[in-house]
Amino acid sequence: MTLDQHQIASFNSDFHKEHDRAFAYTAEKVADIQYVLQRLQEFQVAIPSWALGTGGTRFGRFSGGGEPRNLEEKIADVGLLHALNRSSGAISLHIPWDIPENASAIKALAAQHGLRFDAVNSNTFQDQPGQQHSYKFGSLHHTDKAVRKQAVEHNIEVIKYGIELGSDALSLWLSDGSNFPGQLNFRQAFQRTLESLQEIYAALPDHWKLYIEYKCYEPNFYSTTIADWGQSLMLANKLGSKALTLVDLGHHLPNANIEQIVALLLMEGKLAGFHFNDSKYGDDDLTVGSINPYQLFLIFNELVEGMDARGMNHATDLGWMIDASHNVKDPLEDLLQSVEAIMIAYAQALLVDTKALEAARQANDVVAAQELLQHAYRIDVRPLVAQARLLNGGALHPVQLYRRLKVRNQLVKERGAKTVATGL
Repeated sequence: MTLDQHQIASFNSDFHKEHDRAFAYTAEKVADIQYVLQRLQEFQVAIPSWALGTGGTRFGRFSGGGEPRNLEEKIADVGLLHALNRSSGAISLHIPWDIPENASAIKALAAQHGLRFDAVNSNTFQDQPGQQHSYKFGSLHHTDKAVRKQAVEHNIEVIKYGIELGSDALSLWLSDGSNFPGQLNFRQAFQRTLESLQEIYAALPDHWKLYIEYKCYEPNFYSTTIADWGQSLMLANKLGSKALTLVDLGHHLPNANIEQIVALLLMEGKLAGFHFNDSKYGDDDLTVGSINPYQLFLIFNELVEGMDARGMNHATDLGWMIDASHNVKDPLEDLLQSVEAIMIAYAQALLVDTKALEAARQANDVVAAQELLQHAYRIDVRPLVAQARLLNGGALHPVQLYRRLKVRNQLVKERGAKTVATGL
Protein backbone atom coordinates (compact mmCIF):
# COMPACT_ATOMS: atom_id res chain seq x y z
CA MET A 1 0.00 0.00 0.00
CA THR A 2 1.26 3.47 -0.88
CA LEU A 3 0.13 6.98 0.00
CA ASP A 4 0.06 9.91 -2.37
CA GLN A 5 0.27 13.59 -1.56
CA HIS A 6 -3.38 14.12 -2.47
CA GLN A 7 -4.53 11.80 0.32
CA ILE A 8 -2.29 13.56 2.83
CA ALA A 9 -3.29 17.04 1.66
CA SER A 10 -6.98 16.16 1.79
CA PHE A 11 -6.60 14.86 5.33
CA ASN A 12 -4.59 17.91 6.45
CA SER A 13 -7.23 20.29 5.14
CA ASP A 14 -9.61 19.06 7.84
CA PHE A 15 -7.22 20.20 10.57
CA HIS A 16 -5.54 23.29 9.13
CA LYS A 17 -7.49 25.93 11.08
CA GLU A 18 -7.05 24.13 14.39
CA HIS A 19 -3.36 23.54 13.70
CA ASP A 20 -2.69 27.11 12.60
CA ARG A 21 -4.12 28.47 15.86
CA ALA A 22 -2.12 26.02 17.98
CA PHE A 23 1.08 26.68 16.05
CA ALA A 24 0.74 30.45 16.27
CA TYR A 25 0.19 30.23 20.03
CA THR A 26 3.29 28.08 20.60
CA ALA A 27 5.49 29.88 18.07
CA GLU A 28 5.10 33.13 20.01
CA LYS A 29 7.02 31.52 22.89
CA VAL A 30 9.99 30.50 20.71
CA ALA A 31 12.82 32.98 20.25
CA ASP A 32 14.06 31.55 16.92
CA ILE A 33 11.19 29.58 15.46
CA GLN A 34 12.82 29.11 12.05
CA TYR A 35 15.90 27.54 13.61
CA VAL A 36 13.76 25.07 15.57
CA LEU A 37 11.60 24.18 12.57
CA GLN A 38 14.68 23.64 10.39
CA ARG A 39 16.24 21.30 12.94
CA LEU A 40 12.99 19.33 13.22
CA GLN A 41 12.62 19.09 9.45
CA GLU A 42 16.14 17.67 9.13
CA PHE A 43 15.93 15.13 11.94
CA GLN A 44 15.37 11.50 10.87
CA VAL A 45 14.89 8.35 12.94
CA ALA A 46 15.75 4.99 11.38
CA ILE A 47 13.22 2.15 11.52
CA PRO A 48 14.53 -1.37 12.17
CA SER A 49 13.30 -4.02 9.77
CA TRP A 50 12.52 -6.38 12.66
CA ALA A 51 10.07 -3.96 14.30
CA LEU A 52 7.59 -4.10 11.44
CA GLY A 53 6.07 -7.38 12.60
CA THR A 54 4.40 -8.22 15.88
CA GLY A 55 6.93 -8.90 18.62
CA GLY A 56 6.66 -11.59 21.23
CA THR A 57 7.90 -12.91 24.52
CA ARG A 58 9.24 -16.30 25.57
CA PHE A 59 5.63 -17.22 26.31
CA GLY A 60 4.28 -16.62 22.84
CA ARG A 61 3.67 -14.38 19.88
CA PHE A 62 0.36 -13.18 18.50
CA SER A 63 0.59 -11.99 14.92
CA GLY A 64 -1.63 -9.07 13.96
CA GLY A 65 -1.96 -9.97 10.29
CA GLY A 66 -0.71 -8.20 7.21
CA GLU A 67 2.89 -8.44 8.38
CA PRO A 68 5.66 -7.98 5.79
CA ARG A 69 6.71 -11.34 4.34
CA ASN A 70 9.99 -10.24 2.80
CA LEU A 71 12.47 -7.39 2.61
CA GLU A 72 10.61 -5.66 -0.19
CA GLU A 73 7.43 -5.46 1.90
CA LYS A 74 9.40 -4.22 4.89
CA ILE A 75 10.80 -1.39 2.79
CA ALA A 76 7.27 -0.60 1.62
CA ASP A 77 6.08 -0.41 5.24
CA VAL A 78 8.88 1.96 6.23
CA GLY A 79 8.10 4.00 3.13
CA LEU A 80 4.50 4.23 4.34
CA LEU A 81 5.64 5.45 7.76
CA HIS A 82 7.93 8.01 6.15
CA ALA A 83 5.14 9.28 3.91
CA LEU A 84 3.03 9.86 7.01
CA ASN A 85 5.58 11.52 9.30
CA ARG A 86 8.47 12.53 7.00
CA SER A 87 10.86 11.66 9.83
CA SER A 88 11.48 7.96 9.15
CA GLY A 89 13.73 8.19 6.11
CA ALA A 90 16.01 5.24 6.87
CA ILE A 91 15.74 1.50 7.42
CA SER A 92 18.13 -0.66 9.43
CA LEU A 93 18.52 -4.28 8.30
CA HIS A 94 19.29 -7.34 10.40
CA ILE A 95 21.29 -10.08 8.72
CA PRO A 96 20.49 -12.94 8.06
CA TRP A 97 16.81 -12.04 8.57
CA ASP A 98 16.93 -9.53 5.72
CA ILE A 99 19.54 -10.62 3.22
CA PRO A 100 19.29 -8.48 0.07
CA GLU A 101 19.44 -10.99 -2.79
CA ASN A 102 19.69 -8.20 -5.37
CA ALA A 103 21.31 -5.17 -3.77
CA SER A 104 20.84 -2.82 -6.71
CA ALA A 105 17.12 -3.62 -6.95
CA ILE A 106 16.69 -3.21 -3.20
CA LYS A 107 18.50 0.15 -3.27
CA ALA A 108 16.28 1.31 -6.12
CA LEU A 109 13.15 0.25 -4.25
CA ALA A 110 14.28 2.10 -1.12
CA ALA A 111 15.02 5.21 -3.19
CA GLN A 112 11.48 5.13 -4.58
CA HIS A 113 10.25 5.48 -0.99
CA GLY A 114 12.79 8.18 -0.14
CA LEU A 115 14.74 5.83 2.15
CA ARG A 116 18.41 5.22 2.82
CA PHE A 117 20.02 2.28 4.63
CA ASP A 118 21.10 2.89 8.19
CA ALA A 119 23.54 0.70 10.14
CA VAL A 120 23.44 -3.01 9.32
CA ASN A 121 23.06 -5.43 12.23
CA SER A 122 24.69 -8.83 12.70
CA ASN A 123 23.18 -11.81 14.48
CA THR A 124 25.30 -14.16 16.58
CA PHE A 125 22.66 -14.62 19.28
CA GLN A 126 20.69 -17.20 17.32
CA ASP A 127 21.62 -20.40 15.50
CA GLN A 128 20.58 -20.37 11.86
CA PRO A 129 19.64 -23.37 9.68
CA GLY A 130 22.73 -25.08 8.32
CA GLN A 131 25.06 -23.30 10.74
CA GLN A 132 28.09 -25.44 11.55
CA HIS A 133 28.74 -24.26 15.12
CA SER A 134 26.26 -23.26 17.83
CA TYR A 135 26.23 -20.00 19.78
CA LYS A 136 24.67 -21.64 22.82
CA PHE A 137 27.67 -20.69 24.92
CA GLY A 138 28.55 -17.46 23.16
CA SER A 139 30.01 -16.18 19.93
CA LEU A 140 32.89 -13.70 19.92
CA HIS A 141 33.89 -14.73 23.45
CA HIS A 142 33.47 -18.50 22.92
CA THR A 143 36.20 -20.80 24.23
CA ASP A 144 36.23 -22.62 20.88
CA LYS A 145 38.24 -20.74 18.26
CA ALA A 146 36.13 -22.27 15.47
CA VAL A 147 32.97 -20.69 16.90
CA ARG A 148 34.68 -17.33 17.21
CA LYS A 149 35.91 -17.60 13.63
CA GLN A 150 32.37 -18.33 12.43
CA ALA A 151 31.00 -15.29 14.29
CA VAL A 152 33.75 -13.03 12.96
CA GLU A 153 33.13 -14.19 9.39
CA HIS A 154 29.40 -13.53 9.78
CA ASN A 155 30.07 -9.94 10.85
CA ILE A 156 32.41 -9.43 7.91
CA GLU A 157 29.73 -10.82 5.61
CA VAL A 158 27.25 -8.31 7.07
CA ILE A 159 29.70 -5.49 6.32
CA LYS A 160 29.83 -6.63 2.69
CA TYR A 161 26.04 -6.51 2.44
CA GLY A 162 26.10 -3.04 3.98
CA ILE A 163 28.65 -1.81 1.46
CA GLU A 164 26.38 -2.98 -1.37
CA LEU A 165 23.45 -1.05 0.10
CA GLY A 166 25.31 2.16 0.86
CA SER A 167 25.32 1.79 4.63
CA ASP A 168 28.25 3.12 6.63
CA ALA A 169 28.09 1.36 10.01
CA LEU A 170 27.98 -2.10 11.57
CA SER A 171 25.89 -2.32 14.73
CA LEU A 172 26.95 -5.20 16.95
CA TRP A 173 25.16 -6.57 20.00
CA LEU A 174 26.34 -9.74 21.71
CA SER A 175 24.27 -11.98 23.93
CA ASP A 176 27.54 -13.51 25.17
CA GLY A 177 27.68 -14.05 28.92
CA SER A 178 27.07 -16.63 31.61
CA ASN A 179 24.19 -17.83 33.77
CA PHE A 180 26.10 -19.38 36.69
CA PRO A 181 29.10 -18.49 38.84
CA GLY A 182 32.19 -20.31 37.68
CA GLN A 183 30.85 -20.84 34.17
CA LEU A 184 33.14 -18.22 32.65
CA ASN A 185 36.54 -16.66 33.17
CA PHE A 186 35.59 -12.99 32.89
CA ARG A 187 39.03 -11.71 31.91
CA GLN A 188 39.60 -14.35 29.28
CA ALA A 189 36.12 -13.89 27.83
CA PHE A 190 36.69 -10.14 27.52
CA GLN A 191 40.10 -10.67 25.91
CA ARG A 192 38.69 -13.15 23.40
CA THR A 193 35.93 -10.67 22.57
CA LEU A 194 38.49 -7.92 21.99
CA GLU A 195 40.56 -10.13 19.69
CA SER A 196 37.46 -11.08 17.70
CA LEU A 197 36.41 -7.44 17.43
CA GLN A 198 39.88 -6.51 16.19
CA GLU A 199 39.40 -8.86 13.23
CA ILE A 200 35.99 -7.32 12.47
CA TYR A 201 37.35 -3.80 12.90
CA ALA A 202 40.13 -4.51 10.41
CA ALA A 203 37.49 -5.37 7.79
CA LEU A 204 35.69 -2.00 8.09
CA PRO A 205 35.95 0.38 5.14
CA ASP A 206 37.74 3.63 5.94
CA HIS A 207 34.56 5.70 6.27
CA TRP A 208 32.63 3.09 8.29
CA LYS A 209 31.95 2.94 12.01
CA LEU A 210 31.54 0.04 14.42
CA TYR A 211 28.75 0.51 16.97
CA ILE A 212 29.34 -1.58 20.11
CA GLU A 213 26.13 -2.10 22.05
CA TYR A 214 26.07 -3.14 25.70
CA LYS A 215 23.43 -4.78 27.88
CA CYS A 216 23.46 -5.47 31.60
CA TYR A 217 21.61 -8.80 31.44
CA GLU A 218 19.49 -11.06 29.24
CA PRO A 219 19.58 -13.63 27.80
CA ASN A 220 22.39 -14.40 30.24
CA PHE A 221 21.60 -13.41 33.80
CA TYR A 222 24.78 -13.86 35.86
CA SER A 223 27.13 -11.94 33.60
CA THR A 224 27.21 -10.27 30.22
CA THR A 225 30.57 -9.94 28.50
CA ILE A 226 29.79 -6.37 27.36
CA ALA A 227 27.54 -5.44 30.26
CA ASP A 228 27.72 -1.66 30.50
CA TRP A 229 28.89 1.51 28.84
CA GLY A 230 32.27 1.36 30.54
CA GLN A 231 33.06 -2.05 29.06
CA SER A 232 31.84 -0.94 25.63
CA LEU A 233 33.92 2.23 25.86
CA MET A 234 36.97 0.21 26.91
CA LEU A 235 36.65 -1.95 23.81
CA ALA A 236 36.00 1.07 21.57
CA ASN A 237 39.10 2.83 22.88
CA LYS A 238 41.24 -0.25 22.34
CA LEU A 239 39.94 -0.73 18.80
CA GLY A 240 40.35 2.79 17.44
CA SER A 241 38.59 5.92 16.23
CA LYS A 242 35.99 4.08 14.12
CA ALA A 243 34.65 2.15 17.13
CA LEU A 244 31.94 3.82 19.22
CA THR A 245 29.53 3.00 22.04
CA LEU A 246 25.86 2.51 21.17
CA VAL A 247 23.26 3.30 23.85
CA ASP A 248 20.03 1.30 24.00
CA LEU A 249 17.71 2.95 26.51
CA GLY A 250 16.52 -0.42 27.84
CA HIS A 251 19.95 -1.95 28.37
CA HIS A 252 20.67 -0.52 31.82
CA LEU A 253 20.07 -1.51 35.40
CA PRO A 254 17.03 0.18 37.00
CA ASN A 255 17.35 3.91 37.70
CA ALA A 256 20.61 4.31 35.78
CA ASN A 257 21.39 7.95 34.94
CA ILE A 258 21.40 7.51 31.17
CA GLU A 259 21.65 11.23 30.49
CA GLN A 260 24.95 11.37 32.39
CA ILE A 261 26.27 8.39 30.41
CA VAL A 262 25.30 10.16 27.19
CA ALA A 263 27.00 13.40 28.22
CA LEU A 264 30.30 11.68 29.05
CA LEU A 265 30.37 9.53 25.91
CA LEU A 266 29.64 12.60 23.82
CA MET A 267 32.39 14.54 25.59
CA GLU A 268 34.86 11.78 24.74
CA GLY A 269 33.73 11.62 21.10
CA LYS A 270 32.71 7.99 21.58
CA LEU A 271 28.92 8.13 21.35
CA ALA A 272 27.64 6.18 18.34
CA GLY A 273 23.98 6.95 18.80
CA PHE A 274 20.81 5.38 20.15
CA HIS A 275 18.37 2.54 20.07
CA PHE A 276 15.23 4.23 21.37
CA ASN A 277 12.56 2.45 23.42
CA ASP A 278 11.11 2.69 26.92
CA SER A 279 10.85 0.39 29.92
CA LYS A 280 9.33 -0.04 33.34
CA TYR A 281 11.41 -2.94 34.66
CA GLY A 282 14.14 -4.00 32.25
CA ASP A 283 14.56 -4.26 28.51
CA ASP A 284 10.80 -4.02 28.03
CA ASP A 285 11.12 -2.53 24.52
CA LEU A 286 8.01 -0.43 25.00
CA THR A 287 6.91 2.54 22.90
CA VAL A 288 9.37 5.42 23.18
CA GLY A 289 8.22 7.97 25.76
CA SER A 290 5.38 5.79 27.03
CA ILE A 291 6.83 5.31 30.54
CA ASN A 292 9.34 8.06 31.25
CA PRO A 293 9.10 10.95 28.77
CA TYR A 294 10.93 13.31 31.14
CA GLN A 295 14.02 11.11 31.05
CA LEU A 296 13.87 11.14 27.25
CA PHE A 297 13.79 14.95 27.34
CA LEU A 298 16.74 15.07 29.76
CA ILE A 299 18.73 12.81 27.44
CA PHE A 300 18.01 15.09 24.49
CA ASN A 301 18.91 18.12 26.58
CA GLU A 302 22.39 16.64 27.09
CA LEU A 303 22.57 15.71 23.41
CA VAL A 304 21.71 19.17 22.12
CA GLU A 305 24.08 20.92 24.52
CA GLY A 306 26.89 18.42 23.95
CA MET A 307 26.56 18.29 20.18
CA ASP A 308 26.43 22.07 19.92
CA ALA A 309 29.56 22.31 22.07
CA ARG A 310 31.39 20.05 19.61
CA GLY A 311 29.96 21.69 16.48
CA MET A 312 28.13 18.51 15.48
CA ASN A 313 25.22 18.16 13.07
CA HIS A 314 22.19 17.04 15.07
CA ALA A 315 20.69 15.06 12.21
CA THR A 316 23.68 13.20 10.81
CA ASP A 317 26.57 12.97 13.26
CA LEU A 318 24.95 10.32 15.50
CA GLY A 319 22.90 7.23 14.71
CA TRP A 320 19.20 7.50 15.62
CA MET A 321 17.10 4.34 15.55
CA ILE A 322 14.11 2.77 17.26
CA ASP A 323 14.55 -0.70 18.71
CA ALA A 324 11.25 -1.99 20.07
CA SER A 325 9.16 -5.14 20.24
CA HIS A 326 5.47 -4.58 19.64
CA ASN A 327 3.55 -7.27 21.49
CA VAL A 328 0.02 -5.90 21.70
CA LYS A 329 -0.08 -2.90 19.33
CA ASP A 330 -0.20 -2.57 15.60
CA PRO A 331 3.56 -2.28 14.93
CA LEU A 332 3.19 0.57 12.46
CA GLU A 333 1.04 2.61 14.84
CA ASP A 334 3.55 1.96 17.60
CA LEU A 335 6.43 3.15 15.42
CA LEU A 336 4.52 6.32 14.52
CA GLN A 337 4.01 6.98 18.23
CA SER A 338 7.68 6.34 18.98
CA VAL A 339 8.95 8.70 16.29
CA GLU A 340 6.53 11.36 17.51
CA ALA A 341 7.81 11.00 21.09
CA ILE A 342 11.40 11.36 19.91
CA MET A 343 10.58 14.47 17.90
CA ILE A 344 8.74 15.99 20.87
CA ALA A 345 11.66 15.40 23.24
CA TYR A 346 14.08 16.84 20.69
CA ALA A 347 11.89 19.91 20.18
CA GLN A 348 11.65 20.47 23.94
CA ALA A 349 15.43 20.27 24.25
CA LEU A 350 15.82 22.85 21.48
CA LEU A 351 13.73 25.27 23.57
CA VAL A 352 15.93 25.12 26.68
CA ASP A 353 17.44 28.53 27.48
CA THR A 354 21.01 27.24 27.58
CA LYS A 355 22.60 30.57 28.52
CA ALA A 356 20.26 31.08 31.47
CA LEU A 357 20.74 27.46 32.52
CA GLU A 358 24.51 27.79 32.50
CA ALA A 359 24.27 31.03 34.51
CA ALA A 360 22.13 29.25 37.08
CA ARG A 361 24.68 26.46 37.29
CA GLN A 362 27.56 28.85 37.77
CA ALA A 363 25.63 30.58 40.54
CA ASN A 364 24.69 27.23 42.10
CA ASP A 365 21.06 28.29 41.80
CA VAL A 366 19.48 24.85 41.89
CA VAL A 367 15.90 26.12 41.88
CA ALA A 368 16.44 28.27 38.78
CA ALA A 369 18.13 25.39 36.96
CA GLN A 370 15.19 23.09 37.65
CA GLU A 371 12.68 25.76 36.64
CA LEU A 372 14.44 26.37 33.33
CA LEU A 373 14.49 22.71 32.38
CA GLN A 374 10.93 22.05 33.43
CA HIS A 375 9.68 25.15 31.66
CA ALA A 376 10.97 23.82 28.34
CA TYR A 377 9.61 20.36 29.10
CA ARG A 378 6.13 21.68 29.89
CA ILE A 379 5.74 23.63 26.65
CA ASP A 380 3.35 21.82 24.32
CA VAL A 381 5.66 21.45 21.33
CA ARG A 382 3.35 19.16 19.37
CA PRO A 383 2.28 22.05 17.08
CA LEU A 384 5.96 22.70 16.27
CA VAL A 385 6.55 19.05 15.39
CA ALA A 386 3.36 19.00 13.33
CA GLN A 387 4.38 22.17 11.50
CA ALA A 388 7.78 20.73 10.60
CA ARG A 389 6.02 17.59 9.37
CA LEU A 390 3.58 19.69 7.35
CA LEU A 391 6.41 21.66 5.74
CA ASN A 392 8.04 18.36 4.76
CA GLY A 393 4.83 17.09 3.19
CA GLY A 394 3.66 14.79 5.97
CA ALA A 395 0.37 14.36 7.81
CA LEU A 396 -0.57 16.66 10.66
CA HIS A 397 -1.76 13.64 12.64
CA PRO A 398 -0.08 10.48 11.28
CA VAL A 399 -1.85 7.92 13.48
CA GLN A 400 -5.25 9.41 12.72
CA LEU A 401 -4.63 9.30 8.98
CA TYR A 402 -3.30 5.75 9.26
CA ARG A 403 -6.55 4.73 10.95
CA ARG A 404 -8.80 6.75 8.65
CA LEU A 405 -7.29 4.94 5.66
CA LYS A 406 -7.64 1.57 7.43
CA VAL A 407 -4.06 0.76 6.50
CA ARG A 408 -3.84 -2.43 8.54
CA ASN A 409 -7.00 -3.78 6.92
CA GLN A 410 -5.53 -3.06 3.51
CA LEU A 411 -2.29 -4.83 4.42
CA VAL A 412 -4.24 -7.87 5.62
CA LYS A 413 -6.10 -7.96 2.29
CA GLU A 414 -2.84 -7.72 0.35
CA ARG A 415 -0.75 -10.11 2.44
CA GLY A 416 -3.13 -12.28 4.40
CA ALA A 417 -4.28 -12.55 8.00
CA LYS A 418 -1.74 -15.19 9.02
CA THR A 419 1.50 -13.71 7.74
CA VAL A 420 4.44 -13.57 10.13
CA ALA A 421 7.31 -11.18 9.52
CA THR A 422 10.79 -12.62 9.15
CA GLY A 423 13.05 -12.14 12.13
CA LEU A 424 12.32 -12.50 15.82
